Amino acid sequence: MNKKVAFYTLGCKLNYSETSTIGRLFNKAGFDTVDFTDTPDVFVINTCSVTENADKKCKKVVKEALKISPAAYVTIVGCYAQLKPTEIAEIPGVDMVLGAAEKFQIVDYIQDLTKNPKALVYNQPVSEANQFVSSYSFGDRTRTFLKVQDGCDYSCSFCTIPLARGASRSDTIEHVLEQARQIVQSGVKEIVLTGVNLGDFGIQDGNREDKFFDLVKALDEVEGIDRIRISSIEPNLLSDEIIEFVSRSKRFVPHFHIPLQSGNNKILGLMRRRYKRELYAERVAKIKRVMPDCCIGVDVIVGFPGETREDFIDTYNFLNGLDVSYLHVFTYSERENTPAAEMPNPVPGSTRADRSKMLHILSDKKRRAFYETQLNKTDEVLFEADIKDGYMHGFTRNYVKVKAKYDPVLVNELKKVNLTHISPDGDVEITEGEEILVH
Repeated sequence: MNKKVAFYTLGCKLNYSETSTIGRLFNKAGFDTVDFTDTPDVFVINTCSVTENADKKCKKVVKEALKISPAAYVTIVGCYAQLKPTEIAEIPGVDMVLGAAEKFQIVDYIQDLTKNPKALVYNQPVSEANQFVSSYSFGDRTRTFLKVQDGCDYSCSFCTIPLARGASRSDTIEHVLEQARQIVQSGVKEIVLTGVNLGDFGIQDGNREDKFFDLVKALDEVEGIDRIRISSIEPNLLSDEIIEFVSRSKRFVPHFHIPLQSGNNKILGLMRRRYKRELYAERVAKIKRVMPDCCIGVDVIVGFPGETREDFIDTYNFLNGLDVSYLHVFTYSERENTPAAEMPNPVPGSTRADRSKMLHILSDKKRRAFYETQLNKTDEVLFEADIKDGYMHGFTRNYVKVKAKYDPVLVNELKKVNLTHISPDGDVEITEGEEILVH
């Protein structure tokens, strides 16, 4: 009987694509992938280091795993495993910790499932994580996350990702296209391009071979893909040519997620971001000029060291005046070995929480205002497999979340619908021709 392996992923879309690839390595080695609760022989927990909460979650997941299957072999991979291997090795029940350079050789390391009193740690310096390993998520969602780039050469003062994932490196355009064709064969309708610094795509063995725009143009020609979504792109790398191409593209959808982090130039300087807010506003204006219905998401950090009340109000007013659709709000938390952790004038925790709450409320208002501009329009929705209280959800090309009465026939189907009104829970209700999908 085959051994069973279960996975748990913390963090970003990139982590999800990598977990899926690690899962396929286990399947090739004769393991069966099972649910977390299905008493597996091996648990693989893929960790994140972006927030303090992610560290705590890792410990909690290990504890829960061992309640479910006390004899299981527990392996930790991911960003937290690269940054804090010794700390993780001391978590009760952890058997192995693999760093960034080792995680895709996981099956070679897990030959013997004997639990040892002390966790084994295989963790080379992050400079050794210099090979690009392609990955994509498969079988768990309607859309596939396709990793095309890894690592980052930027040195934002708050960020541990370069320490956890190494230098910027990318797949080749030819291989990305090959993978996209494989994904199409599986019946997936939407591909989401992911990377640590996606717009920096094109570096191989330390040399720039391609540009992200070259990849975008090449993917647009792949037959059979209904939708391609760009997960996140730095404002300084989002060029006019990319924006204009997406506006007339056959497959790229009108949705950009663009990290801002602060709407105050003083704080942007302290963060070591590579632009000022004026550039950001110009990018948003350009997008809306050529794609008025485009959805724009924004990452923003509150409570960065030195952020005064006036600086925060400056950010708030800047965001309030921007034609964006939603915010992803992060409360700043100190990360070891980053310049920001040593900066003077830290913001009290309660103030960080208050600022986060204000921006969450602003995000809800922004999302609702954007959804209202889309009512009484017809759009195509890709329906997901999730069911909640008898309803299923889906997304339009420009990322409006809609709800419909559950119908198994609609799963992973593209359907033309009319966007009629916003329900009390904030999703958009729809009708399809004469047939009412939501009552």
